[in-house]
Amino acid sequence: MKLQGKAWKFGNDVDTDIIIAARYLNSSDPAELARHCMEDGDPEFASKVQPGDMILAAKNFGCGSSREHAPIAIKAAGVSCVVAKSFARIFYRNAFNIGLPILECPEAIDEVQEGDTLAVDAATGTIQNLTTGKEYQAVPIPDFMRQIIDAGGLISYVKERVNKNV
Repeated sequence: MKLQGKAWKFGNDVDTDIIIAARYLNSSDPAELARHCMEDGDPEFASKVQPGDMILAAKNFGCGSSREHAPIAIKAAGVSCVVAKSFARIFYRNAFNIGLPILECPEAIDEVQEGDTLAVDAATGTIQNLTTGKEYQAVPIPDFMRQIIDAGGLISYVKERVNKNV
């Protein structure tokens, strides 16, 4: 799984209310959630982000309530992956459940600048900053988790498995 896009940087403790504010939780439509992604952190994010771009954040990304709306909004906005120093536990699992790749790499967060173009190989955990030429090593996504992402999320993964065994 190779990804490429521009970096959008956020700080520590980006909670699920910043990712998708509670006032939008009356919808489960991914397109509607995408229009409001990161609105309370950067009001123009949803209109500026391009397919393939990446969110980079410091510690504890996705803290707060356990809503799946948060990774759905990020993925539907076109973000190809999130790289952070660390993730809140429930967000971490919700991201994989909906098929959003996430990687932990503190060094990249400290050195990459917003707007840099990155290339990410989720299988190896390699992050290349194409703007500066610097390379970083994140913790690779385990094979079974990549299979869930490749299937488009946990529900699709399970459906594929059931259909193969029928």
